[in-house]
Amino acid sequence: MGIYIYKTRGVCSRSISVELEGRVIKQVRFVGGCDGNLKGLSQLVAGMDLETVIERVRDVRCENKPTSCPAQLAIALQQAWEAERKKNESRNKCDQELEGV
Repeated sequence: MGIYIYKTRGVCSRSISVELEGRVIKQVRFVGGCDGNLKGLSQLVAGMDLETVIERVRDVRCENKPTSCPAQLAIALQQAWEAERKKNESRNKCDQELEGV
């Protein structure tokens, strides 16, 4: 578990911080963007499975842009999950090496 920060692209918000507890979204915070909407989105996704959120928001578009803050959240969640898995794999490998000593 940790806080992962994703720098957004092509939207008004500048970054998204994501905190996971396993596959569950513990907390999301946006920096910049439409304050009320993004606070609402953050509260709605808290406690949800990250795959469910990714599936629901990855194709959302904002006006004539090819992306949106929700779509950027999907990318942030994917990257946070990948980083979390890599960290756990590395930790497990170290534990196995220590057990073999």
